[in-house]
Amino acid sequence: MSGGRLADPVEFEVGFVGEDGSEVRRRLVEVADVPFERVPAVRSFPSYRGQRNYPGLYWSACMSAHVEFESWLERDEAMALDFDASVVGFAAQPFWLWWPSTGRVRSHAPDFFARRRDGVGVVVDCRPADRIAARDAAAFAATAQACEWVGWDYRLVSGHDAVWLANVRWLAGYRHPRHLAEPVAQRLLDLFASPMPLMQAATRVGDPMAVLPVLFHLLWSQLLTVDMAVRLEATSIVEAGW
Repeated sequence: MSGGRLADPVEFEVGFVGEDGSEVRRRLVEVADVPFERVPAVRSFPSYRGQRNYPGLYWSACMSAHVEFESWLERDEAMALDFDASVVGFAAQPFWLWWPSTGRVRSHAPDFFARRRDGVGVVVDCRPADRIAARDAAAFAATAQACEWVGWDYRLVSGHDAVWLANVRWLAGYRHPRHLAEPVAQRLLDLFASPMPLMQAATRVGDPMAVLPVLFHLLWSQLLTVDMAVRLEATSIVEAGW
């Protein structure tokens, strides 16, 4: 490395699981078009008594499939990616990245790879700021450099705004398409052509017990919008989205 940057992008290699389940290893410059948002994880997510992290599965609405996570922060980021209207798919632990460092080869498996509607890939690592050691920081910096070379975006997630996250968690409970019930959904979309308090609109359409799940699904899908920076309440102003 020179000045903190690798001398040549061909020094990076990427390993992932191919369509036939075999391991594929290529140079970084050869993987720009690989659909990493749909590849299997390159390593397992162990679960054992006494472990400090919390692995599990998150059901993604945009993927109609489960995505693995191995910490609460990763679960929250999976949910954030699922909620992001610009994301069409994402996968956990999509590849190994190898690169030379101080006379030896280092490796890192990013936490997520997401694909945006515009086709751009996004690589995501999740780590609380107070748990980023020097070795981790070097791996994240190398990953960011690799992403720059191949044309992907990179971000390191250390947390989410608490109010925004609470709202997303609530709406995520209604992310499944079974909550898109007609004709209630269309009535809500028509009604919210003009901004209106959430509960006021729900009661105008019908029994709130039946209407609210549909309304929350439309908010999750962002066919309806609300200010996610403040707590979602009965008086929250909702309007039609994109």
